[in-house]
Amino acid sequence: MSLKFSLLLPSDYINDATKLINQAKTRVSLITMVIADDSSTSAIVQALIDAANRGVKVEVAADIFTYLELGGILLPTKYRSRQSRLTTQMSKNLINNGIKFTWLGRSHTTLISGRTHIKWCIVDDTIYSFGGVNLYQEGISNNDYMLKTTNQQLADDLVSEYQRLAVADAGSYAYRSHSLEVGGDEILIDGGLFGDSIIYRRACQLTAQASKVTLVSQYCPTGKLNLLLKRTKAKLYFNPPERAEGMNRFVIQAGMLLTGNHSLYKKKQYLHAKFMLFEMKDGTKVALTGSHNFVNAGVLLGTREIALQTKNPLIIKQLEDFLANSIA
Repeated sequence: MSLKFSLLLPSDYINDATKLINQAKTRVSLITMVIADDSSTSAIVQALIDAANRGVKVEVAADIFTYLELGGILLPTKYRSRQSRLTTQMSKNLINNGIKFTWLGRSHTTLISGRTHIKWCIVDDTIYSFGGVNLYQEGISNNDYMLKTTNQQLADDLVSEYQRLAVADAGSYAYRSHSLEVGGDEILIDGGLFGDSIIYRRACQLTAQASKVTLVSQYCPTGKLNLLLKRTKAKLYFNPPERAEGMNRFVIQAGMLLTGNHSLYKKKQYLHAKFMLFEMKDGTKVALTGSHNFVNAGVLLGTREIALQTKNPLIIKQLEDFLANSIA
């Protein structure tokens, strides 16, 4: 039986997760690329602390890319911007309140290789994931979403994946991408191995088999996927360069220059959602949604990612509605 998912916009996700964490009985497992304690996240940060003080097992992991994103540098022991200092104080506060907090990616020598791009929040047996929402003001203001479902097996599997990821990061090694099957859906996980992405491979395979494809991403698609998209009827929605700044703008401009692609995205809000909708030759529909931006650079640089592949018409309908209301 397929799992029942609901699509939550960023602020709804934060509010819903905060409420559930305040009611948590046994565990909270949270992983994100960027985290900060600001006006948009203070309630969820306090909920994590309160849960730990009630005896709930709480573990939080975030990538040290947080410091670059917030205007600081990549060493949490250093200080530069006010946001960076507040983030360091937040991590110390979480640890002092009994939360197992981990900065991921300390051992990587470049700014973009080996980043943990996964986002999920597990509260008891409820999972929020398969979207792109980062836990800071800008991340919550982006055009994005998370999916919510409740399933003990999936929650257990992802908590085990969290432990595997944390051990690998501490040991400065990666592992092969792989998949999990739950409720008729397939969960795809990239373990950070350079050049290995089951999510990107699956996007290519589905594109090659599809008659129509819609791609939504932060960035312009590149690599083999781009070549396959050019051979089918595809609609591409990604940020035009003027929506982005700094490195993001450069990545988008470079992608457009290399591929010749143009975006159909016209909204003013920065696009951070990442999903693909496939209409197969027999008329069936498939969706791929998660943290992966569908660019080849992420594959080569070994980013850790998660995605959901599904034929569930209820999930696909929610993604189509999000496309119609927020993207197209």
